[in-house]
Amino acid sequence: MFRDDFVWGVASSAYQVEGTDPVNVRGKCIWDTFSEENPINTKGGNGLVACDHMHRYKEDFAMMKELGIKAYRFSVNWCRIIPDGVGEVSEEGVAFYRDLILSMKENGITPYLTLYHWDLPQALEDKGGWVNPEIVDWFGNYARVIAERFSDLVEYFFTINEPQCVIGLGYVVGVHAPGKKLGYKETTLASVNLLKAHGTAVLALRRYSVRPVKIGYAPTCTIPIPASDSPEDIEAAKKKYFSITKNTWDWAWTVAWFSDPVLLGKFPEDSLELFRGEMPEITEDDLKLMHQPIDFLGQNIYNGYYIKAGENGEPVDVMKYPGYQETGVHWPIMEECLYWGARFAYERYKLPIFITENGMACHDAISLDGKVHDPNRVDFLDRYLSALQQAVDDGVDVRGYFLWSVMDNFEWDQGYHGRFGIVYTDFVTLKRIPKDSAYWYKEIMESNGAKLAVNNGLWVRSARWHQEESSNLCKSK
Repeated sequence: MFRDDFVWGVASSAYQVEGTDPVNVRGKCIWDTFSEENPINTKGGNGLVACDHMHRYKEDFAMMKELGIKAYRFSVNWCRIIPDGVGEVSEEGVAFYRDLILSMKENGITPYLTLYHWDLPQALEDKGGWVNPEIVDWFGNYARVIAERFSDLVEYFFTINEPQCVIGLGYVVGVHAPGKKLGYKETTLASVNLLKAHGTAVLALRRYSVRPVKIGYAPTCTIPIPASDSPEDIEAAKKKYFSITKNTWDWAWTVAWFSDPVLLGKFPEDSLELFRGEMPEITEDDLKLMHQPIDFLGQNIYNGYYIKAGENGEPVDVMKYPGYQETGVHWPIMEECLYWGARFAYERYKLPIFITENGMACHDAISLDGKVHDPNRVDFLDRYLSALQQAVDDGVDVRGYFLWSVMDNFEWDQGYHGRFGIVYTDFVTLKRIPKDSAYWYKEIMESNGAKLAVNNGLWVRSARWHQEESSNLCKSK
């Protein structure tokens, strides 16, 4: 079972829910530019209105209270605090977030504040963005402002959300803002700058907060899942989880590159050899800066892929079974990923873990009875949370779970076509309608997971495809 003080919550990010206001003006960010320059980049959507949370947060938090939500992972838009990324602080922006946090707390909701969830000020991108080494100091200054202005209200902080997406999707393949496709030298430099920026932010939060705070980091990855429960397949999947492949389209989509320096104080040796001559010089002082002590590790986990042991134990990809289940944005449904993702991360890094994002996009619609019925999401969450509890039962120190997302919102390159929320957002009227999954999740939170399938004999952890079956039903890629 989950620990008595397990944190049950929901998550969102600033750009995806807030919208804008002609009076409380924020600076322009890279997602504004990305959606303006070519609306196809975001399927015609943008963050100008989003969920209009900045005008409706009091009602939204009252609704969340009714749904039994007691923890909320949200982000602050850098551009709303410091419009140009550096320089003058917007007192209107600070006042907005202070009132938002106070309203949250008045409704019995504990804030978990993420400093950076992808809304880089455009003024800084114009100077090179994450490729410019000066961003280490820019981000450190931003973290200082956050500490000085909000640490009296907030105890829990995350520095950067999904660095793999920041660099890999934004600068390697260009499907996220700022939409660039850069080479190894520039993108490895950007990743090193990001890791140093994380360390600088940790130092700033520790130094300038008005009270002791707890700090985490929230990377992501698609999880290698053992094709069977054999020790060989488990070891092969673990090896794959922390390996890196040099290719031009997804080298940055890796765990060890973005987590080893933060948690172990070094880059993996095979990665350094792989990019020798194509990455910046990294000094001992750089590694020390990246390796600042943090209190917990966030993990954003949604899906995975199967791995078996090939010759000499080397990992071999296994194709998914025909007609495999998938979500509304075509991500495979594999609840085992939450078990193995948490387990592998804890075994390597030995730090308490928060699942900082997990959830499902569905093709939700308002039914004739005026409600939103989403049994597929309920089934998904029951499976995934049962897998997570099994990881806890097996000794993984998981401290909390933040469901993505509290409400349907602007989903980046998916625009408004990926509905992840447990609350339905009508993007024309902006009306909120809690879905069936919201009421189901309330019962799970109230029972601390006792009502999950795993506790009622309806779910047992095992690899979906065993080695002997894979020879008939699955073929190696």
